[in-house]
Amino acid sequence: MAGRKRQVSDTEILRQFALSAEPVLVASELAEEFDMSRQGIFDRLQQLEEEGYVESAMKASARVWWITSAGKRHLADSSD
Repeated sequence: MAGRKRQVSDTEILRQFALSAEPVLVASELAEEFDMSRQGIFDRLQQLEEEGYVESAMKASARVWWITSAGKRHLADSSD
């Protein structure tokens, strides 16, 4: 359907953390990678944090995110 945004899976988001050379990512980096709004990816990251797959902290004026051991296990067990 024209104009409809593609769905980004939890696995795709977690994979970006695993592939990153940096230990942490910010929402704007992921938003750019997936062509999503910053708020959209922020909401997804909060959901992943509630599920225990990522953690976050405020550093300077930005929230940084990183994958947890549970997130790495989920990624390894995932097939999408």
